[in-house]
Amino acid sequence: MSDFQLSGIYVYPVKSLAGIRVERWQVAPTGLLYDRKWMLVDADGLFLSQRKLPRMALIKTALTGSELLLSAPGMEPLALSLLPAGGEWIDVTVWHDLCRARAVSGTADLWFSRFLGQDCRLVYLPDQSIRPVDPHYGSSTDHTAFSDGFPFLIVSENSLAVLNQEMGLHLAMERFRPNLVISGCAGYEEDSWREIRIGSIDFRLPKPCSRCAVPTIDPETAETGKEPLITLNRTRKWQNKVYFGQNALHDRCGELAVGDRVQIKTAGPKQPPL
Repeated sequence: MSDFQLSGIYVYPVKSLAGIRVERWQVAPTGLLYDRKWMLVDADGLFLSQRKLPRMALIKTALTGSELLLSAPGMEPLALSLLPAGGEWIDVTVWHDLCRARAVSGTADLWFSRFLGQDCRLVYLPDQSIRPVDPHYGSSTDHTAFSDGFPFLIVSENSLAVLNQEMGLHLAMERFRPNLVISGCAGYEEDSWREIRIGSIDFRLPKPCSRCAVPTIDPETAETGKEPLITLNRTRKWQNKVYFGQNALHDRCGELAVGDRVQIKTAGPKQPPL
């Protein structure tokens, strides 16, 4: 019997903007409710992220019962409906996926363009727009919103503790943008998990998460450093990519809460095989 627990839940309403830490949250067909249902795109409909625009990290998000609230240094707060009505249909691209999304509003576009110093548009993924997960890793019923590819990213507290010890730093979990954080297990123990249950919801972990430069961006200042990529390249590199955390798919909707018990149903060889 494990003493593993769900110790953190993070929702990211707008892809690549600051997230929200919550104590309890609903799980929808695409992942956590409202998680990455909005996204910024350029004039060609290509998604924008902190990889290109580190200042995106400075835009804070909040959710009320009816609104998405946005704030940023030097900007008046912006409130948007959680259920955008109408809006022009736009073809948008997230990595290799082409999706049909709706434009939110000209007001939102101007707000973001002014703060980021680049013309951009805010789009929303309606429920009728289905974005399947890569069939190599999921089933025909698995889909996600505007995440990089999977509904959930799972990281354990002790994996970050090990990495911080190796770096001699104290980077915050927020840099790694997980959805679910697990306590009680050994560092990188999640590498061997294949099927787990958190509370009453079962998850499959088909693929480790390869990391880009986003974790090098300080979420409070938007300044970019060299860590954790230097240390990950030394300790977590496989086939020319570095890995930290596990992508996950859920088998049902429901609710998650901090403190939920985590059960390991199936384990296997470590992924990546380090």
